[in-house]
Amino acid sequence: MSLDNETGMDPCGIRVRPISGLVTADGLGSGCFVWTTLVSNLARIGYEEKTMFMAAYDWRLSFQNTQVRDQTLSRIKKNIELMVATSGGQKAVIIPHSAGALFFLHFMKWVEAPPPMGGGGGPYWCSKYIKAVVNIAAPFLGVPKAIPLFLSAESKDISLVRAIAPGFLENDIFQPQILQHVMRLSHSWDSTVSMIPRGGDTIWGSLDWSPEEGYSCDQKREMKNSTRVTNPARAKSAISLTRSANFGRIVSFGKDVAEAPSNDIDRIDFKGAVKGHRAENRTCRDLWAEYHGMGFEGTKAVADYKTYTAESIVELLHFVAPKMMARSTAHFSHGIADNMDDPKYKHYKYWSNPLETTLPIAPEMEIFSFYGTGLPTERSYVYKLSPTAECHIPFQIDSSANDEETCLKGGAYSVDGDGTVPVLSAGFMCAKAWHGKTKFNPSGIRTYVREYRHSPPTTLLEGCGTLNCAHVDIMRNFAVIEDVIRIAAGASGEELGGNRVHSNIFKWSEKINLQL
Repeated sequence: MSLDNETGMDPCGIRVRPISGLVTADGLGSGCFVWTTLVSNLARIGYEEKTMFMAAYDWRLSFQNTQVRDQTLSRIKKNIELMVATSGGQKAVIIPHSAGALFFLHFMKWVEAPPPMGGGGGPYWCSKYIKAVVNIAAPFLGVPKAIPLFLSAESKDISLVRAIAPGFLENDIFQPQILQHVMRLSHSWDSTVSMIPRGGDTIWGSLDWSPEEGYSCDQKREMKNSTRVTNPARAKSAISLTRSANFGRIVSFGKDVAEAPSNDIDRIDFKGAVKGHRAENRTCRDLWAEYHGMGFEGTKAVADYKTYTAESIVELLHFVAPKMMARSTAHFSHGIADNMDDPKYKHYKYWSNPLETTLPIAPEMEIFSFYGTGLPTERSYVYKLSPTAECHIPFQIDSSANDEETCLKGGAYSVDGDGTVPVLSAGFMCAKAWHGKTKFNPSGIRTYVREYRHSPPTTLLEGCGTLNCAHVDIMRNFAVIEDVIRIAAGASGEELGGNRVHSNIFKWSEKINLQL
């Protein structure tokens, strides 16, 4: 499954390709169904092969490279045009899930851009062919969960394994077979870089601020904290009710650093550090990523910077994985556009970043963001240096870091979301940045936020449950399926009931100072 580290394309002599057609909606394994339930329900209201197309693509590649290698974007364009033509001109409803939402955002720019970079459909192609885009669990602004994948090939779940069974993953038998292979795999996939948080500190917060400031995993406690914000007379007494995490510090080396006032943190800039190779070991070089080139000085410099925000995280990844970032950043960007008329934004590297591209001129089109809430979702991390040994990853999540009051468990701070994508990433664009006529939505396409509150199954007989809103399980959520069916049958966002919100997405969005 690994791709070539230099090109991000097929390794010599190995070809892996996606399956095409509705058969791709089948289960991933025993009892694990993603698209099957939705497809079968659409079939019940009359959809079939000639009116329903499953746009499978190689999700390892950069979005533009799916066109270069497989002509995936051209195939999607032709299929949509054919279905619209054979259905009497009825426009298409597009239903992307997860990273597929970023892929389709890229497609909407590609299809209207002139060749050779684009599909040549012209500036009104989307207006002519697309009725609605129903994004489900879309990571529009990236996910903090991607950062530990690049730094240490782990997540909170891996750190909890370390806590339960100390030494298991560091065992010389197991570690080369697990974490380093995961790191090698993820560093070869350009698509993973599209998951890095977008919008920098403006969106995700700084050392002292974040949009979710005051969030508490205890809903009752959060309500009390909201009183503190809206009632200054009681501010002094209410402050003691809760301590808020510094969510803007996406990576901190040490729990004390994560909690300390920013003025008390002594940081040494890592960017000027001199790297040095570890002892020569061909086996390690073949096995995993670029840490063999860091040396002990480079590793120490990373830890001495103490804490990283969304902007400095990108600089950190350029330092620890320069080859991966040089290859991948030719295809993806993570900033915010000041001037959308700048010719540079015509390049495909910006097309999947909603903060550096515009929606199509399609005033009759509608865009929905459907996503789950009520699940702890990783937002920032406490790290530590791991024992320095050849073939061992030098950083790891500190699984001993816990603080119930600030939503810290197993080294990971959590906020509201679907277990993978925070509410901020899934909801901000439709809640604010695309709402009405803005520089990102010049024709005023109508946007809707539809949140689904997680309700776990009550018995084993329910399996994953019918109201489960976890990142993948939401595809079987009855309320989501009903809303999708109604849109596919012709309903508008207003007929659906407009916005439906359980989280603080509108409140958090208003805290973000972004010129629209």
